Amino acid sequence: MGTRSRLILTCCLAGLLMTGCAGKGQAHERTAETQQGVASYYSDRFQGRTTASGEPFDQQALTAAHPTLPFGTKVVVTREDNGREVEVLINDRGPYAKGRIIDLSKRAAKALGMLKRGTAPVEISYVQ
Repeated sequence: MGTRSRLILTCCLAGLLMTGCAGKGQAHERTAETQQGVASYYSDRFQGRTTASGEPFDQQALTAAHPTLPFGTKVVVTREDNGREVEVLINDRGPYAKGRIIDLSKRAAKALGMLKRGTAPVEISYVQ
């Protein structure tokens, strides 16, 4: 897929996310769009490296990598087996491990209680 096609696809996705939002009256409004899968978190060796968005990676920020969501998208990641959740900002691409849908910063992973385990089943909900 060429750069132009990716740009058009990204713009269309952003437009759909912005026009199709339906809040649920919570502290943060979520859309009906969700994804389920496995989350992991970044190794400490990535600290300070440049993310795909051009920002330096910070383990203490509430950020994440997603394969397709536009940079700047906010999502709520809910751990399915314990109900804990955290809101993160997408600022990188990945994960590149098969079967994973999001890579979290260490601070976000800690909020979900997944530091020892390394991965966890999650649901991702888009924030309006």
